[in-house]
Amino acid sequence: MRVDVLTIFPELFGPFLGTSLVGKAVEKGLLDVRLHDLRAYTEDRHRSVDDEPYGGGGGMVMTAPPWLRAVRAVSAEHPGGRPWRVLLTPQGRRLSDGVVRELYERAAERGLVLLCGRYEGIDERVRKTVVDEEVSIGDYVLSGGELPAMVLIEALSRQVPGVVQQRESVERDSFREGLLDHPHYTRPPVVEGLAVPPVLLSGDHAAIERWRREAAQKATREKRPDLWDACEEKRVKAVGGRGGRGAEGRGGANGG
Repeated sequence: MRVDVLTIFPELFGPFLGTSLVGKAVEKGLLDVRLHDLRAYTEDRHRSVDDEPYGGGGGMVMTAPPWLRAVRAVSAEHPGGRPWRVLLTPQGRRLSDGVVRELYERAAERGLVLLCGRYEGIDERVRKTVVDEEVSIGDYVLSGGELPAMVLIEALSRQVPGVVQQRESVERDSFREGLLDHPHYTRPPVVEGLAVPPVLLSGDHAAIERWRREAAQKATREKRPDLWDACEEKRVKAVGGRGGRGAEGRGGANGG
């Protein structure tokens, strides 16, 4: 899977791409991440990528020409046709497990180009001409798109066969079925008076599976009632029944 990253700070990605599962994926050739310095696509001697905004106001805006040249040049390098171009921005679609899987399918088929903006943002004409999709990792503001790009790359890498050795762990990830993950325990069996649930020591795999399922449901109701309501809506639609939360209700009073 090939991912191209456009940024004015390519050096930020060095440690990330050489560490843990992402580093192993890159080393094995399962993940091909190519970094491109946006300043290489400027045409003035100062390698400028920003200017004052029209209409006044604080901060600087990234100019369109370097982005247009960079995106088009990098896109032309892809052997499988034009890649999917994603701008990391708080204005984008919220990243979720479903969005990750959608983007993985696009990346596996045609590759991705990630645009990492800085300053007050990117000239709107970049969005209108060379961006296919905008993605956000949350409703807050960072100084640039590099950290969101890393978040997306790591999430995508887990979908690549061979990156995570135990494929079952990916299939059981939180949110895969719209639920949070169940609690996890390991040795020792008792920590400061808190014991591992007996069912996990029983060897009864069917009972363990039921416990994990119920624990995941409980965690979702209590910590993320918004997710639980969405799961209930899907379940009701699937069986063709009427709406409602049923006897279990919401677990907690506030959203997570």
